[in-house]
Amino acid sequence: MRVFVVDNASTDQSKTILLEEFPNVETIFFDKNYGFAEGYNRAIEQVDAEYILLLNSDVEVTEGWLTTMLEYMDAHPETMAMQPKVISWHSKQAVQQGNASAVSFEHAGAAGGMMDILGYPYCRGRLMSHIEEDHGQYDEIAPIFWATGACLLTRTHIYKELGGLDANFFAHQEEIDLCWRMQLHGWKVTVVPESVVYHVGGGTL
Repeated sequence: MRVFVVDNASTDQSKTILLEEFPNVETIFFDKNYGFAEGYNRAIEQVDAEYILLLNSDVEVTEGWLTTMLEYMDAHPETMAMQPKVISWHSKQAVQQGNASAVSFEHAGAAGGMMDILGYPYCRGRLMSHIEEDHGQYDEIAPIFWATGACLLTRTHIYKELGGLDANFFAHQEEIDLCWRMQLHGWKVTVVPESVVYHVGGGTL
């Protein structure tokens, strides 16, 4: 596995910290902010791998999270995009501090993205601004309409063949468009809830 950090011309000390404190992490630095979509596209052009996983900088992973998704992807060649169960990092912290009894899903992805007949995106575990607590109600592997860009696993060659994320979106909704195009080409999009990550939400912005 290779880990890349893509820097969209950050204006803080990110570049210095990466180079000095994380020398084993590969870095890709841009001279301007290309946005979520084009930033990923330009970075992935430089990567040669069977799979790529888009991962926001405000995501905390758990033990075995990636192995679970890779094993499913290996066994299901018809699946082109996948996400784990996305839990709110804030609710996780509250539980650890004894301030809550259950963890909540995170707005961006939850237990898999869907879309209603009017074109409104929602998630299993999140409808508009209402976010459910996670009591295991979505713990089965299931087909979904879109996988969250906060943590999205896909096959590199198809990502590139489809043109990647549409740069016109810059940020937000780009993963929905990509997953939609994948399905129009006959591929499947899946959520594997056995894999769990925690998302702060908005941190990458």
